[in-house]
Amino acid sequence: MLEHTITLYTRKQCPLCDKAKKSLLELQEEWNFSLKEIDIARSDDLTEQFGLMIPVVYLDGEEVAYGMVNKFDISNRLQEKRAIF
Repeated sequence: MLEHTITLYTRKQCPLCDKAKKSLLELQEEWNFSLKEIDIARSDDLTEQFGLMIPVVYLDGEEVAYGMVNKFDISNRLQEKRAIF
């Protein structure tokens, strides 16, 4: 089965980011995906792109959530991807 990649754009001292990461780690127990976390503070370009939107979640290169990340929405997106493959 194809493994999906979820990328979480985040930064330190961000409670919403911490909550999003926790939700993604819980989902990782059910779904087959790799989780990549990127701190936007490391890049001026990323800070400019995502600044006020974080956390931002990408699934296989497609933005699927930002701000208040809903675990069930991400689960549904993973389910849709599984149906496609």
